[in-house]
Amino acid sequence: MKFRYVSQLVIILLCILSLAVSGSAQSSSSMSGAPRKVVVATLMEDFFAEYPGLNVRLDRMTEVVGEAAAQADRRFPGDGLDLVVFPEAFVNRMPGVRPADKAMPVDGEVSRVLGGCARRYSTYIVAPMILNEGKGIYTNSAVLFDRDGEIAGIYRKVHPVAALGTDILEGGITPGKEFPVFTCDFGKIGMLICYDMSYGDGWKAYGDKGAEIVVIPTMSPQTVRPAAFANLSKYFAITSTPRNNATIFNPVGMPHARLTEDGVLVERIDLSYEILNWSVPLRNGEMMREAYGDKVGYVYYESEDCGMFWSNDPAKPVADMIDALGLAPQGEEVERIRLLQDEVRGGPAR
Repeated sequence: MKFRYVSQLVIILLCILSLAVSGSAQSSSSMSGAPRKVVVATLMEDFFAEYPGLNVRLDRMTEVVGEAAAQADRRFPGDGLDLVVFPEAFVNRMPGVRPADKAMPVDGEVSRVLGGCARRYSTYIVAPMILNEGKGIYTNSAVLFDRDGEIAGIYRKVHPVAALGTDILEGGITPGKEFPVFTCDFGKIGMLICYDMSYGDGWKAYGDKGAEIVVIPTMSPQTVRPAAFANLSKYFAITSTPRNNATIFNPVGMPHARLTEDGVLVERIDLSYEILNWSVPLRNGEMMREAYGDKVGYVYYESEDCGMFWSNDPAKPVADMIDALGLAPQGEEVERIRLLQDEVRGGPAR
């Protein structure tokens, strides 16, 4: 009898631990650390005209990065530019041309120009291209250049599309096999490309692997899925598109910044943040503003009954601010209330 009660206690403790871990995954990012400001840039540009040639396209990419760096210097002096994202296949999109006839290796001119651009502006660059992998394998890929101009990684589109009425994936593209997370000096990023958004596996994989930003070079300017999965997995999602909109979605699932016409969008985000649910003391964020002034930044969404908060004081993490005021992060509060519900009803709902 005594053994049975001990066993039940162990099971209960393990369940509570599992729920706590699950709840933290739905909470904010790396919440307890100092501010981590990241200046990101994305592009909306109609590049459907006739392909101008590789050198012209690489020159345009260099021009865009330079424009983004100039915007960053004006708006966020001293911060620099951290990440630039281009639309799907921006390097060598050629409508109606088979991958075998337009794919190119990443070494050579692509690496020379874009690597040099990354070094010049000390930024990471996501360069989407149809990549020649050798031996007749062509992939729809996004190449990540680091600040030193070196290739930090390559994401290969896992879900290339087959046009209605055909069984050929994007004219002969080989699907990728994995959803890698790349560790940059500012945080962890994952990548999806266009039709990848239609499947849940990539979104979930990046949440499970701790991605803090998911970049999405795409031809399709979707908003519902990036918003929903940014909210579900608590990462930023950044789309780069040729039309309609290019958007930075925050972990609330709301547009943090958005372009609706051709141009370069530059914005600063903070990867150390907290999401707070509505409460009487919070007063839609006024409690934090009154306590900390411009040392705290936030955006509050009445439509969602929650807000996202971050610190502008390197010496005081936002988690400490919140704790000092007796507030609780969204994930912790949701989990606390769920456990109370389970206690009253005698277990989880089924």
